[in-house]
Amino acid sequence: MSVAPSQAAATGARVKRVAIIGNPNTGKTTLFNALTGLSARVGNYPGVTVEKKTGALAPGIELIDLPGTYSLAAHSPDEMVAVNVLHGDQDGEPRPDAIVVIADAGNLQRNLYLLTQVMEIGLPIVVALNMVDAAKQAGVTVDAKLLSAALGLPVVPTVASKGVGMNELREAVRSALNDAAPTKPLWAWPPSIKKEIDALTSACGIDAFLAGRALIDEGGSAEAALAARKGENARKALHEARARLKAGGAPPAKLEIQMRYAWIGRTLAPCIDRQPAGPSLTDKLDRALTHRVLGSFIFVLLMTGVFVTIFVAARPLMDWIQAGFDWLGGELSAAFAGGSLEGGMLESLLVKGVIAGVSGVLVFLPQIAFLFLFIALLEDCGYMARAAFLMDRVLRFCGLSGHTFIPLMSSFACAVPGIMATRTISNQRDRFTTILIAPLMSCSARIPVYGLLCYAFVPHEPLYGLLPALVFAAMYFVGIAVAIPVALILKRTLLKGPTPPFVMELPPYKMPTPRVVWQRVWEASKAFTVRAGTAIFAISIVVWALLYFPRPHEIGVEYDAKRAAVRVEYPAEELRSEDQKKDLQDKLDELDKQETGAYLRASYMGRMGHFIEPAVRPLGWDWRIGIGALASFPAREVIVSTLRIIYDLGEESGGDEEGSRKELAERLQASTWPDGRKVYNLPVALSIMVFFALCAQCASTLVTIKKETGAWKWSAFTFFYMTGLAYVASFATYQIGMLLMG
Repeated sequence: MSVAPSQAAATGARVKRVAIIGNPNTGKTTLFNALTGLSARVGNYPGVTVEKKTGALAPGIELIDLPGTYSLAAHSPDEMVAVNVLHGDQDGEPRPDAIVVIADAGNLQRNLYLLTQVMEIGLPIVVALNMVDAAKQAGVTVDAKLLSAALGLPVVPTVASKGVGMNELREAVRSALNDAAPTKPLWAWPPSIKKEIDALTSACGIDAFLAGRALIDEGGSAEAALAARKGENARKALHEARARLKAGGAPPAKLEIQMRYAWIGRTLAPCIDRQPAGPSLTDKLDRALTHRVLGSFIFVLLMTGVFVTIFVAARPLMDWIQAGFDWLGGELSAAFAGGSLEGGMLESLLVKGVIAGVSGVLVFLPQIAFLFLFIALLEDCGYMARAAFLMDRVLRFCGLSGHTFIPLMSSFACAVPGIMATRTISNQRDRFTTILIAPLMSCSARIPVYGLLCYAFVPHEPLYGLLPALVFAAMYFVGIAVAIPVALILKRTLLKGPTPPFVMELPPYKMPTPRVVWQRVWEASKAFTVRAGTAIFAISIVVWALLYFPRPHEIGVEYDAKRAAVRVEYPAEELRSEDQKKDLQDKLDELDKQETGAYLRASYMGRMGHFIEPAVRPLGWDWRIGIGALASFPAREVIVSTLRIIYDLGEESGGDEEGSRKELAERLQASTWPDGRKVYNLPVALSIMVFFALCAQCASTLVTIKKETGAWKWSAFTFFYMTGLAYVASFATYQIGMLLMG
């Protein structure tokens, strides 16, 4: 049983820190999860927004999951953090006591390039030789004992997805923490580079590792660290050393690659047995899935299927959740009606504010869970890299590359992690462009809007009832279609620059790991639920208050008089016929409805809605839709709870299922303009969905853009360009739709 590092600290023993590093697609995340289990914690490194994952490897030993990297020649923010942590240069992060380097057994030559660089840091190292089962299926067998002897390091064969080798790896780490750092491998720098490294080491008073990395990785994190420690004189000495090497025809980066791969080739030769193997399952699948035409068709079909499934498959679960909230609201209303609780404002707050507001968002939790399930499955099985390869052809037209695809795909779940995922993009112009278009991807917060309006206003009869699901899926493609020209404009104006080359490893296909998939779905669902229980809960109460207050005394007096006047028209209660009783009750109900409407129009939110109505009328919206859009700027999904509150207060209840999606849809369908025309129709519903697909309605996203770009101006630019774009597109959608409807 693992013990949290804090427990070791409580006993006075110093917690040992072990960093895990490796190339992307080597199973590093799976290995980390297998070693730490449920003890993992997620945060950010001090001073930066790069994700930091830590967990208990064993009692008194903390494991740190570093961002994936192919080498220590760091240029992207993720890579720079990994290098800084290993070298002890990351603020607030002490240098680790040991390092676990994970290597893919089927691609050892490429993976060991990073290992040779890590060996120069001067810390104990354990090599986790992962995915040995997949390598064996591909005809590659690695002799771990021979490799260990050749490297002078402990090498542990593992299959992280199945938990194989985890106990052996823990024991190897414990032993390594008590061992000395490894001796350097049997390679030697070319004399010209060795001379300059020694000169920099002596002149700047730094170790040979930092001097070598700074000399070779031009513009990288080592150069920045050297300048920060030793000032501009050190940077000047570094530039002079590079100039001498280039003048002598010895470019440092090229010589390093040649030297390391030559040594790796000699070292691996006796340790690997390669048997001829026919085309693997991965090769066979890739003939179709990466084909220029067929692969692209399959990708579009797959994405459409994912979004349609999200809409259709989640419906029964949504009904169950809604039934639970209906029951809760009904019980609370009954308590007030029975006199055990004082009604009035308190009843309105609890039933129509809290329960109606939060349930209006939580009912969409199944769709959120399905979305993250599909994304996790696609990532873990290896298909996401193929999708990036296919999308590179489209993105290159916009001046971007396939590296942009993964952050954009992540943004379908939430723009915040999608924007943070751009740290893997080394080219700053491409990174900023990706950040600015990532919010255009339809995140999970838009699902409540799409789901409600498709359910209420898209005809269910055509295409065997699939039309609402297809419109739901089409909203996702709206963001993609708009992002392409926006990226093209940005890359030709504000962020003009050449398109970088796209190089990405295509990992072998594998069965998704249930634990990894479940963790992703659980964490996303938990975050959404917490958000509904905190931010959306608070906003729902604020919206309710703005709709409830003030309550002018004159309105109550006016409608009390009207009700009294109506009652005078009828005989005494004991003399009324059944028809007279029904007629009287209908008139009283109508007056109640008018009174509620009068209070609503007089409320703070009602006044705001009427004030902005002229601006939203060209979109086909009335003041209530305008209020919903206005209230949703902090968080998109709030519009559903806002409309629920507005219509619960503005119209009489439809029965026991008050607050249900069906009832809200019916209320929207019954909503009218003062002249009796229906407010909502298909063009209006599409106008609202298009607006929400394109508008920047997420405070968290705007804050994240500021953190990632370092300037509020980019957040402001994103807000204004997306809001303007959303208004124009929504206007065009409504006006064209009305013309087509005649």
